[in-house]
Amino acid sequence: MSAKTKIVVLHTKEVIYTVLFVVLAIVLAVLLFLMFGKDKKTTSFSGSPAKYHAGIYKSPITLDNNTFDVEVTVDEHEITSISMTNLSEATTAMYPLMEPALESLANQIYATQSTKDLTYAEENKYTSMLLLDAINSALKKARAD
Repeated sequence: MSAKTKIVVLHTKEVIYTVLFVVLAIVLAVLLFLMFGKDKKTTSFSGSPAKYHAGIYKSPITLDNNTFDVEVTVDEHEITSISMTNLSEATTAMYPLMEPALESLANQIYATQSTKDLTYAEENKYTSMLLLDAINSALKKARAD
């Protein structure tokens, strides 16, 4: 019986590089799948009547002789964007809760596509109510009745 012994020499550096490239390839494959895979959000609006006239609608707010606009962007079936325009630095400094309050309201509106039953923090109550009135006013202009 002769034993044919085979000796395999592995260089540590080559093994590490190989493992690293395999991990990077797996990560790349997962990222490509997530980016170009089927979209899970499949909403079909075909056949349903338009809820809004697509466009950008503004509603002005005046605070201490400073006027800025709440801008609501809609397509035919949903609210796509809510932002403030023409907001001066003085207004931002005097009313620092405006932007966080609008962001909180906008996130809730995007999720529910409604301005009803929104929640806001007690310290943002009046700011949120002011912004919500402006958003509702802009949406009133956009409604397709």
